[in-house]
Amino acid sequence: MDFDFAIILVALTGLSGVIWLIDSLFFARKRKKKLAEEEEESAAEPIVVEYSKSFFPVLLLVLVVRSFLIEPFQIPSQSMLPTLEVGDFILVNKYAYGLRVPILGYKFIEVGDPQRGDVMVFKTPEDNSTNYIKRVIGLPGDIIAYRNKILTINGEPIDERLLADLPEGQLYRKRIYEEMLEDATHRIIKYAGLNPGGEKEWVVPEGEYFLMGDNRDRSKDSRFIGTVPDRNIVGQAFAIWMHWDEFFSIPSFSRVGSID
Repeated sequence: MDFDFAIILVALTGLSGVIWLIDSLFFARKRKKKLAEEEEESAAEPIVVEYSKSFFPVLLLVLVVRSFLIEPFQIPSQSMLPTLEVGDFILVNKYAYGLRVPILGYKFIEVGDPQRGDVMVFKTPEDNSTNYIKRVIGLPGDIIAYRNKILTINGEPIDERLLADLPEGQLYRKRIYEEMLEDATHRIIKYAGLNPGGEKEWVVPEGEYFLMGDNRDRSKDSRFIGTVPDRNIVGQAFAIWMHWDEFFSIPSFSRVGSID
């Protein structure tokens, strides 16, 4: 999810709109006057004007929907297993956490704030451009600890229940748990003998959030990239609408549904 289409979309929308506006204000009248003097019924518009008038409404509609309503994404990694699989196409609610200026990310209308357990798309603080998707674990002011594969929030261990213990090669065992984050219940994966996140504790600054992948031992999240500022939020993932493993495979709709 590295490619940011927003810059190109905004540029094309702005360019086509400006061309259409300038032509309407200055050149369209001259063409009509010339046609009247020559007693002709019509004449072809310059091709750049014709294309701009045709594409601007479409581009503007796409820009509005994509920036303020819903944006599609494809899952590229295993960091959110078992909740999201590689090849899942998801829908992201762009207004759940407030309306933001396209590209810049600054919020101009308050709507709501991320809640613990939400699955959120954001731009990683490492480069402020690459889109990541993780689960909200820590809210501003929280103290988050992760020791011996036990997640603790403000000194309270998070409830979890073992669902399955499966062999994973010769080195590790794959364990699937049900985790309860306040009102949010979802599944996570841990690998016995694997602990890349280490033993650490974090204090979440004001205006920032701590996020983790559901595939706890195979996720590059706030344990490694730090907390995520509010301005980096893209939106809340709420539904899977298609699954497509690779270009030459057949898309599947068996996973269509809401995201827990």
